[in-house]
Formats: sequence, C-alpha cells, structure tokens
Amino acid sequence: MGKKKILEEPKKQPTTDNTPFPAHYKKISIQPELNLALVGHVDHGKTTLTERLSGKWTDTHSEEMKKGITIRLGYADFTIYKCDKCNFYTTKEKCLKCNSPAVPLRKISLVDAPGHESLMATMLSGAAIVDGALLLVAANEKCPQPQTKEHLMALQISGIKNVILVQNKIDLVSKEEALENYKEIRAFLSNTEYKDIPVIPISARANSNIDMLLKTIQEKIPTPNRHVDKEPLMLVARSFDVNKPGTKPQNLIGGVLGGTVKQGKFSLRQEIEIAPGYMVEEKNKKIWKTLKTTITQIFSGGSPVPEILPGGSMAISTTLDPNIVKSDSLTGSLVGLPGKLPPIHNQITIDTYLLERVVGAKEETEVKPLARAEVLMLNVNSAATVGVVVDPSKKNTTCVLKKPICANPGDRITISRRVGDRFRLIGYGILK
Repeated sequence: MGKKKILEEPKKQPTTDNTPFPAHYKKISIQPELNLALVGHVDHGKTTLTERLSGKWTDTHSEEMKKGITIRLGYADFTIYKCDKCNFYTTKEKCLKCNSPAVPLRKISLVDAPGHESLMATMLSGAAIVDGALLLVAANEKCPQPQTKEHLMALQISGIKNVILVQNKIDLVSKEEALENYKEIRAFLSNTEYKDIPVIPISARANSNIDMLLKTIQEKIPTPNRHVDKEPLMLVARSFDVNKPGTKPQNLIGGVLGGTVKQGKFSLRQEIEIAPGYMVEEKNKKIWKTLKTTITQIFSGGSPVPEILPGGSMAISTTLDPNIVKSDSLTGSLVGLPGKLPPIHNQITIDTYLLERVVGAKEETEVKPLARAEVLMLNVNSAATVGVVVDPSKKNTTCVLKKPICANPGDRITISRRVGDRFRLIGYGILK
C-alpha cells in the first residue's frame, strides 16, 4: 500500500444544533452513549423500525436486498428528543404535535441483528456489544415463533437484562386480534426472567405509537456506568475496505474497523494491536498473527472525533493494508494497546451450563450432554468460532478451536450444537 498521510485531527464538532432548550438539560455529544440491539423473528419488521427511528435503511448488502433479510449486523444512530410542552417523545428536532423545538435527551446506536435461523452466530455476536434490546414480535403471527424463543434465550444467556418487547404490525390486525396476540406474548414471557418487561404495541410502517416506544426506552433502559480509566478495549463487529476500484496507491485509505469500545478510550495517532489478527499459511499450517497499526481517524455518530469512549457504535481508520480487513475478515477480533490484550486461545476449557431443552427448532428436544469429538459453534465477545470437544466433562469441557479467540478467564461463551441442518443454542460456558 502506498504511503498515506495521517489525517489531521478534526475540528471540534458542535454537540447539538442551535435550537435553544432549558438550561437544566445537558447537551448531548456526537458519540452515542448506548448500544441497543433490535432482534426477533425474520420479517417481523426490525429493519423497517430501524429506518423509522434513524432514517437509515440498514439492509445494504446485495444478498440482503435480494432476499429481504438482514445477513450482517446493521448499524444506525438516532437521538431521542422530548417536547416539554406536549410531553411528546420523537426522533426529530421539532415536536410533531406543536412544532416547538424539542429537547435532545440521549443519542443511541441501533444494532439491527439478523432474524433468520441460519444466521444465529451473527445475532449472538451482536448481542455481545449491546447494553439493551428491543425484541420484535409481529401481531399478525402466533407468538412465539421459533426464532423469537431462540432470540429471547440468546439475550438471557448473553446477560442482557434490559429488554423491551415491541408488538409490531398492529395496523394489520383488529383490536381483538391484537389483544389476543398480547395475551400470547404475556404467556410466552411468564416463565422467563423477562416476565415483567414492557410490551409496547406499534406499527413501524404506519409510524404509530413510536413516541411511546421512545418514552419507554428512555425510562427503562439506562446508560450503564462506563469504565473509562481501564485499559482500552474495542470489540470488532465489522471490518472493511472503503476504497473504490482503481484508487491510486497514494490515495488509498487504510483498513477500517467497526464495532464498539467496551472500556477505556482510544485517540487519534495511537498505536494499537489487533488479536487474534489475520490468518496466514506457513509450512502447510494455518496460523494467526496479531497486527499492529496506528489510528488515523475515528468516527462516531456519523462524524469524525478526536477520541472515542465506551458506548455506541463507532469505526476507526487505520494504516493497515485494506486487503487485510476486507469482507469482515477481522470481525471478532479485539483491539487494545500493544501487549495489553487478553490472551489468545487455540484450545479452551470451560465450565458448562446447558439448557434443559433445545430452543428455536420446530420440535423442542432435550439437550443431551456434550460428546467427545462433537462440533460446536462458540461465541465470545464479538467472535464466532468452531470448537471440537476433546474432553466433555461438565465442569471442565475442553475444546480445540478451528479459529483462535482472544478472551479473559471468566468471559462468557455461548454454545450452539448442530440439530438437523442448523446450529441451535443449547447453553453457555465460563472460560477458565
């Protein structure tokens, strides 16, 4: 790759527009302060709701456009505003009821996760980077659908406590049918730890009751305490080459990493390390090598910023060769300061906690103990890998990994097993 000038530190950006608002409200920053997952069964309206809240259509991958489903994680930011005159919540700078200036309360990143059953690994990777979730259920279909069960279980296993259930497509059913569907939803939730979560009826397509959804997000999903003084750690959920074909070497922009900062902060011109890195073949063996590079630009909330703190989705430009990062090849990696990242594991030992029954399949079957030589799909942080069981002991399950992971002892690893022609979530493990 040709030499590339490190971009100048961007000028300080304004935190909001010039709309006056009461002094007791803080001005919001460019950077979103919360990551919110949007999950649920395929075609229940996740991408439409994302577009309604943020104005952005997240299905941009060519296969997604053809099939009408989300394949990769989609990202979009939105701001919750409140009109003090009408007590009305909106994503617009002016109140839709009285046209008065609305007060910005909080900026949020939406992570639109896939609902299709064959894309569970991507959904689990998304769950690792969020602080709360919206679970969508279509009012015109019986509840629960198989993937609705699986996604709720995935949220529980991933340790996500703050969840709102969104009953979408109420414009397609009668009042009586909507109430019957609501009863099905409550019955479905009654035997889970989410039995008391809010259920908000909306129509994303008709823009109905979105204000009550925003009000509930603001009241029920708080911004968590962030650990800014810890060693910086970023979870990579996307990696890509932004250069157009035919770009001259001297104009090339280095590889871009997208994801979220879990703790600490990153700054422009900082040297960083990426692990487990990229795969190369040496002496007919596949090995992974960590990467060291420099941050040339940081983007958050759609704008360049001089530094990035935990919370919300973000992206960094680096001096890496774009070929190394293209097509999400570094997805699942961790980014930190050189020598400060968690250890890399080619083999792991975990304390396992299995579910009683397999969720997500049409017929729920009993979860049998792990077997020697069984192939599992494992998710930790934003990484997905395949593990082969070499010791199936419940308290000391050992797996050899097809692709190494970077993780600390105590990290939670979700476990999926092949049931029929799909991997199904069956439990989780704690890394020893």
